[in-house]
Amino acid sequence: MKKRKRMIIVAAAVAAIALIFCLSRPGKRVTDPLPVPAVEAQEKTSAMPGMPAEKPSAQKAPAESAPEAPTLEISPEKQQLIGVKTVTAQVLPLTKTVRTVGLVEYDQRKLNTINTKVEGWVEKLYVNFTGIYVKKGDPVADIYSPELWATQQEFINIVRWAKRAGAKSGTSAGDDTHDGGAPDIKAMIDRDAQSLVEAARQRLKLLDISDAQIKMIEESEKPIRTLTVYSPYSGYVLQKNVNQGTRVMPGADLLDVADLSTVWITADIYEYEMPLIKVGDNAVVQLSYFPGRQFTTRIDYIYPTLQGETRTLKARFTLPNEGGQLKPQMFTNVEMKIDLGQKLAVPADAVINTGIRQVAYVDKGNGVFEPREVLTGVQTDKLVEITAGLKAGEKVASAANFLIDSEAKLKGVEPLPRQISGQKEAPGQVPAPAAHQH
Repeated sequence: MKKRKRMIIVAAAVAAIALIFCLSRPGKRVTDPLPVPAVEAQEKTSAMPGMPAEKPSAQKAPAESAPEAPTLEISPEKQQLIGVKTVTAQVLPLTKTVRTVGLVEYDQRKLNTINTKVEGWVEKLYVNFTGIYVKKGDPVADIYSPELWATQQEFINIVRWAKRAGAKSGTSAGDDTHDGGAPDIKAMIDRDAQSLVEAARQRLKLLDISDAQIKMIEESEKPIRTLTVYSPYSGYVLQKNVNQGTRVMPGADLLDVADLSTVWITADIYEYEMPLIKVGDNAVVQLSYFPGRQFTTRIDYIYPTLQGETRTLKARFTLPNEGGQLKPQMFTNVEMKIDLGQKLAVPADAVINTGIRQVAYVDKGNGVFEPREVLTGVQTDKLVEITAGLKAGEKVASAANFLIDSEAKLKGVEPLPRQISGQKEAPGQVPAPAAHQH
């Protein structure tokens, strides 16, 4: 019991000593307020009695300035040493020349077939080899047809009956009444007979028997043993499908004939040149075996499909073939000059194609060059269209720019991407003069 009291007294003494030590520390009192954050202290100090509290202002982010375009400095002496030349970007009339190879072909609108409408046998063939020229109205073949023989005999019988009916009636075909107005049966029979004769005559015409042959059959009252097929077209025989003695069926092709008074030339246009051409564009055709001679024509049709093997589109030209000088399957040279209008352009040598982008070195003056990414359009023989990245009036390096590019690579000077550099001006706009900097 005495031991426990002693422990309590010692603990109370230790607590009293600790309290005295805490109260005796300098700068710290138990009654001092706890530290508060700086923002809360600022809010409390701003809210003074009788004054409105001020709202804390948001911190403004520093404005991001556009990156400065990188430049490369080349002294005038060094420019003269490596042969640097500059040109001015200008709005110029551009003309694109499209050169390609063409092939002479038959005019498909003048390909014809000679056939027969009866069944029979070819007893005589007048055109017996390909390549021969056939005129319109020339005989082609004599065909014996039992069906045609029967049709002619039917026509002859109708003609004989009509003649006998007309002789018995003794009236005109248009008069079918007596004096009292009663119908005349004989006149009506005569009129019907003439109608049957005309119908039989039309049937023979539909079998390609000429009017002269029909008249001869009608006058002689004897059928023609063979039907002579005449050519309804003029042209060269491309293919002979029958021989003498061949049996033919109705609709069978005897000869294929081509009129070469006009020919087609089909030219292959590359895929990237397709947007440049249109129907009606003028073209000049030259042949190697006619040195110095040119044929002027224009595009009259552009085929709607692309050739998958060659990635080309076919354009068609029509040429008159005077004297038959143009032979099918001949090769020709075709040249078309396309007017592109007014475009902002620079020499093609002024643009370096890196494979990923096109770069031009802009002369900023005092030997300073800025590499700038540009977008190009149509390229002609010597000029290239600039669609973005340059303005009219700016000077670019057109010679030794590859040496300038090598120097820039060594110094780590790269053009800014076009989206960052902000080159979105309209082509052809003259830039405002920059302020002179010292």
